Amino acid sequence: MMKGRALLAWNLRRIRVAAGVSQERLAADAQIDRAFLGGMEREVENPSIDTIDKVAAALAVPLGELFSQPLEGAEPPQPLRGGRRKA
Repeated sequence: MMKGRALLAWNLRRIRVAAGVSQERLAADAQIDRAFLGGMEREVENPSIDTIDKVAAALAVPLGELFSQPLEGAEPPQPLRGGRRKA
């Protein structure tokens, strides 16, 4: 079973990449710093529940979706291909 910070990082990247949204775009939509968002995905930042609420709203997912357990043996979500994305 994953710890909370790892679970948040896993799901944040999974949902963001599936939606094709860059960290820069998501951070702007959630009104948080892009470097902080990147830290959340790398498990080095400890966001407040208010920040997690902003990210969930920007991704248009229920808060609980950011804490869903991956299936056993699931591959970690891969980052988006490098480079700038369309706004």
